[in-house]
Amino acid sequence: EFDVAAKVRMQKPGEERTREADAAAVGRGVLGYTAVFVKRNPDWVVVLGDRIEAFAAASAAAVGGWPLAHIHGGDRAEGVADESMRHAISKLAHLHLAATEQSRERLVRMGEDPGAVVIAGSPGVDGLADVRPLSDRDAVELGDPRVVVLLHPTGLGAREETRMARAVMNAVKDVCGERGAGGVGAGLSGFMDPCGVLVLSPNHDVDRAIVAKELSRPRREWKRAEHLPRAVWLSLLKRMSVRGGVLVGNSSAGLIEAAALGVNVVNVGPRQAGRERGANALDVPLREEGLMEAVAGALAVALQRGRPPTVHPYGDGRAGERIAAELAAREGRMMLRKRNTY
Repeated sequence: EFDVAAKVRMQKPGEERTREADAAAVGRGVLGYTAVFVKRNPDWVVVLGDRIEAFAAASAAAVGGWPLAHIHGGDRAEGVADESMRHAISKLAHLHLAATEQSRERLVRMGEDPGAVVIAGSPGVDGLADVRPLSDRDAVELGDPRVVVLLHPTGLGAREETRMARAVMNAVKDVCGERGAGGVGAGLSGFMDPCGVLVLSPNHDVDRAIVAKELSRPRREWKRAEHLPRAVWLSLLKRMSVRGGVLVGNSSAGLIEAAALGVNVVNVGPRQAGRERGANALDVPLREEGLMEAVAGALAVALQRGRPPTVHPYGDGRAGERIAAELAAREGRMMLRKRNTY
């Protein structure tokens, strides 16, 4: 509905993603966002989630005197530095647009004014009821997958990142085979149907290159994609929900969008630790021994268990309406002075 009014460059092109590089990027972000806010003087600055670009914008707004609204505050999800970033943004924000009841309660316990904390639901669920499954023609270009791998870094260091990514890829190979048809592990589980595989690139968190290296190892006839536009991604998930597909990895999409669309998910490791779950998730915690076998076993179960119920805690798909109504109804400048409630 809106044109992009400005772009703020934080990361340097080609720079390796490290914690130190991200810290410097936050500084550039604060400077860049401040310049934009001075020029446009927004009634509200609205940020979502826990990433460093949201933290940089929130810092600029809170220090510079622009009202700050935060979507998805109060959630729990470990990520790399996500947990601390999210709660830091919440303490800077003047209006909280929580996704769930648990998140609202957590914000109130953090000392935020209950009158400034609203349960809006997750914008990630908005519009999903209208999503149509990906067409046969478009699906073929992506390998028409029943198994999609979407694994992001977790901030645990090179050894653990490598071990987890390797375990996921070997588990998918074991269940689906090199060509995307049932392999040895699939025979042990009783699952022998073809399951084409699509591997998506990890996000740009710290240690991305380590995960990407493991995900890029050659597998015959497995498809790969650097990025899918959101509309294509949702249509693919909708097709997978109809065909009994499974998302394997550690993305929040597995616990929000996939839950709302009815796609089974094998959630590996601690990246989403603490995040509320629907009925679609099978969790595989990190372990020193047998990680690959655990992921393979969960994947085999997920491929056989049928479409899960679309019960989840993230709202009814009207988050955008509620958020817009709250922003329109409140005078942000009157909320700039915060006080802890305890």
